[in-house]
Amino acid sequence: MVANDNKTGVLVEVNSETDFVAKNPVFQEYVGQVAQQVMESTAADAEALLAETWKFDSSVTVAEALSQKIAVIGENLKIRRFEKFEKAQSGKIVSYVHGAGRIGVLIELACTNEADELIELGKNLAMQIAALNPKFIASENVPQEFVEHEKEILTKQAMEDPKNANKPENIVEKMIVGRLAKELKEFCLIEQAYVKETDMTVKQYIDSVAKAVGAPISISRFVRFETGEGLEKKEENFADEVAKAMQ
Repeated sequence: MVANDNKTGVLVEVNSETDFVAKNPVFQEYVGQVAQQVMESTAADAEALLAETWKFDSSVTVAEALSQKIAVIGENLKIRRFEKFEKAQSGKIVSYVHGAGRIGVLIELACTNEADELIELGKNLAMQIAALNPKFIASENVPQEFVEHEKEILTKQAMEDPKNANKPENIVEKMIVGRLAKELKEFCLIEQAYVKETDMTVKQYIDSVAKAVGAPISISRFVRFETGEGLEKKEENFADEVAKAMQ
């Protein structure tokens, strides 16, 4: 959810036990209400949010309103997490939700020219993030410990590969460096191939829009939620769904 002026945006995850309930209009309306609550909240986390007065009924807290909704729906629900972006400087905040709420993205763009093209750019970048799940904006944002961890994994894989048994150590090292560079490019948003036009990178796409609006554009931050991530392994690949939708 994003405010009309695109200066504030929120992303919330409310979990249900079944997909049947997740598609229920009553549940979806409730999720929208939680998002509105977060828009006006100063809470830092879900626990603090639950203690607040419920925006839609001042006689109960958010936690009590949640209990009431559980009683109505007949299935356990949980406000798991949320993210809120507020922008004081020039630019726009844009959101994208895919697959009836399975994947959500919030992105903040900085630009002195707040042209309408920024909204379209933000939407396309958010879809890119939903589809390819980058971890960082650019290579300079990648922590060294992350690089070392990935290199350790690639080194282990290379050493265990029988095809590399008779290769000189320096050749194997070059292979690892090459694979690491390729992997890091996939992790960094602006260095990825742009899904809608794969002959250009995301950075080149951003630069083309910046040229059109006559002002530099940069990505300040982004966040991506996938329902239930970290809780259990899902068989469906929702990221592939988004990629297909963009083509």
